[in-house]
Amino acid sequence: MTPTQGLIAGILLSIALFVYTFWPDNGFASQSEKTRLEYLLERREQLAENLRDLNFDLQSGKYPEEDFKKARTQLELETTQLLAEIARLQHA
Repeated sequence: MTPTQGLIAGILLSIALFVYTFWPDNGFASQSEKTRLEYLLERREQLAENLRDLNFDLQSGKYPEEDFKKARTQLELETTQLLAEIARLQHA
């Protein structure tokens, strides 16, 4: 191989490696987006877990009764609104 051929091969290899390294990956584009209903169902599970954690924290003495009632009321209100929207979307 002549020095010119080696230089050309090196340049081509460098270009190929550059393109391979920095070419945008379309992996994110292939993922499907969640529907509003799927999001709400996941959020419902999160709220249920938060209520369980809140009850556990009260029993373990981490929460004063006053703060517990405020937090529980807020979580229950959010859960009620969420369930209403889930029901509306499922029947639509």
